[in-house]
Amino acid sequence: MLLDAALAYARHGIPVLPVHSPAADGSCSCERPGCERPGKHPRLRHGLTDASLDPRRIEMWWTRWPAANVGLRTGVVMDVADVDSPGGWHGLRHLLGDELPAGPQVRTGGGGWHFWFRPLGYGNRVHLLPGVDWRGAGGYVVAPPSRHADRTTYYWVTGPGAEPPEAPPALRELVAGPEPPLRRGGAGRERIAHPDRYASVALAAEADRVARAPVGTRNDTLNRAAFALGRLVGAGLLEPALVTEELSAAARWAGLGRTETIRTIRSGLSAGRRQPLDPGRRNVA
Repeated sequence: MLLDAALAYARHGIPVLPVHSPAADGSCSCERPGCERPGKHPRLRHGLTDASLDPRRIEMWWTRWPAANVGLRTGVVMDVADVDSPGGWHGLRHLLGDELPAGPQVRTGGGGWHFWFRPLGYGNRVHLLPGVDWRGAGGYVVAPPSRHADRTTYYWVTGPGAEPPEAPPALRELVAGPEPPLRRGGAGRERIAHPDRYASVALAAEADRVARAPVGTRNDTLNRAAFALGRLVGAGLLEPALVTEELSAAARWAGLGRTETIRTIRSGLSAGRRQPLDPGRRNVA
């Protein structure tokens, strides 16, 4: 069933990756003592970057690991609102005007929900709302019929045959976050005044925000900073090595681990560079 599901997702254009699986006692197939994410992290050496649509590669993976859970890369066919608590479910409903989207819906093994939307082009957002994370560009979700450490199974409420809906404006604005400050230009257009100076100030401000981020928001703050600065890198206003150096130093000051920091910066920068900021006009994603 797991291989068949993986192949079906790939036929729908969703890059697939094998994910570790939980054992009967709730431990993880990675065999690391005290694994914090049993059955939820990639088996592949390069993780998400190795996700594939190639059926031969997918068959090879599940021949090697027949019990592997199925991971789906987000930001290609869909973004996913990952709801992991009753409070998150009610918060999302309130944001959407007491209506839940009619597109694909998954009940997760832990009792939460995955709601699929058309990709917005943004990276991951941790704690988008209390109990709600956003999986976008550079992210992935575990998909049915994968198994959870609680001995439950992910299953479809509304299947993937339904096209993901557009994210409502309120949700889109929350994922996008605040826009950079702009100045009025000629011919009714808006532009950033002094782009080079703006980029330098933005780098310092984002690094300071990361360094001061409270516990529980640090990784999300780093991801947002990397995305915002990635847009400036894409516009040629900042060097990626300088951004990486400054954000890494800020993340160390905040107490983030090296592996987590590198992964988050790389993901955020990559997503931001795909939406470069144009200093000469208003940038609306």
